[in-house]
Amino acid sequence: MSALGAMEAAAGPAEPLFRPLSAEDGEQQPAEIESLCMNCFRNGVTRLLLTRIPFFKEIIVSSFSCANCCWSNTEIQSAGRIQEQGVRYTLAVTSRQDMNREVVKTDCASARIPELDFEIPAFSQKGVLTTIEGIIDRAVAGLEQDQPARRATDKEVARKIDEFIGKLRQLKEVNSPFTFILDDPSGNSFVENPHAPQRDEALVVTHYRRTPQQAAALGLEAEEVDAKLPDTAEDLRDEVLQFNTNCPECNAPASTNMKCSQVKSGGAIEPQGTRITLRITDPSDMTRDILKSETCNVEIPELEFELGMGALGGKFTTLEGLLKDIRDLVEKNPFTLGDSSTPSRTGKLQEFIGKLQDIIEGKAQAHFIMDDPAGNSYLQNVYAPEEDPELSVQRYERTFEQNEELGLNDMKTEGYEPEATSGR
Repeated sequence: MSALGAMEAAAGPAEPLFRPLSAEDGEQQPAEIESLCMNCFRNGVTRLLLTRIPFFKEIIVSSFSCANCCWSNTEIQSAGRIQEQGVRYTLAVTSRQDMNREVVKTDCASARIPELDFEIPAFSQKGVLTTIEGIIDRAVAGLEQDQPARRATDKEVARKIDEFIGKLRQLKEVNSPFTFILDDPSGNSFVENPHAPQRDEALVVTHYRRTPQQAAALGLEAEEVDAKLPDTAEDLRDEVLQFNTNCPECNAPASTNMKCSQVKSGGAIEPQGTRITLRITDPSDMTRDILKSETCNVEIPELEFELGMGALGGKFTTLEGLLKDIRDLVEKNPFTLGDSSTPSRTGKLQEFIGKLQDIIEGKAQAHFIMDDPAGNSYLQNVYAPEEDPELSVQRYERTFEQNEELGLNDMKTEGYEPEATSGR
């Protein structure tokens, strides 16, 4: 029986295999399994803890120690589902404080520092919860591991590696800015935003669709995706919520059905981008219908909050539904909960959630901005066909960077046929 099967049998049918991580849960103890030490080839002890924490959802924390040679090793593995989109974090490191940012790096994520032409390929390291400095230290330790043998066999290669190790160590001093890129096709990696829930000017988060090669590396096949489509449609039908309310016309008891759906645009990208600005002045504004595409950015200037494109996916919902989704997204930030949180960070988060809740309940006024470079988003005009005094819609020309993100700069729709040869 495997180690995971043994833990499942020990847990019993009534107890969940993955339990929430809590210091107050005295029954949550790691399972100890005798296993072979790969350093001295004697028996050591592996401790496995199956738990559920924010963002990573279900994870397996493993720790190995050998009493014979004192060798130890720790790692984490994601046991949750692969996200619908991949994610890429681009951080401009400009100070020593940036080196202390916490990072969740899964085993399928790659890390790059373009200034040194340095990359840690995907699947070359186990998943780890560390910092930017910790990732660099781990890379240095890996390069130094075989240096004694290289110095004996190939001094020139060993000298070049020593020079490169020196450059990596200099990065930790941050004498000059550099860029750190974390790319995870599974979407389960994370780089801390110390200013959360406010926008981090130094951190750019990009969500993208996986390529067929990336999907294959993660074990996702097109046949499996197609096979799950009927189940997915069934799940969406089950997401309809029904609650009791009163009819707004006659005040008689009635039932309201509410459904928040994910939508994907099937049409073309508009010639111009769209910027929709709504001034929230009344609780009734919460009932406005919203169509938010995957390419839409959301801003609330009064809260200094910005939601980048790709986050939350495409949705057809109401303003209240979208604001509640934003609230839930902020609350699930893994570095604002549990052992990773600090009193000041938790206080800022609770203050933000309180202000957002005031907007949802109609106790505070604010501006709600939807900026969609593809022009495929919509916010209901409740005064139609008349103009809405609180709603403005602006059309604008996209920048080169926006066209690049939409994949339009390299797209050629006219004159792409091969030219006829002069002989023909």
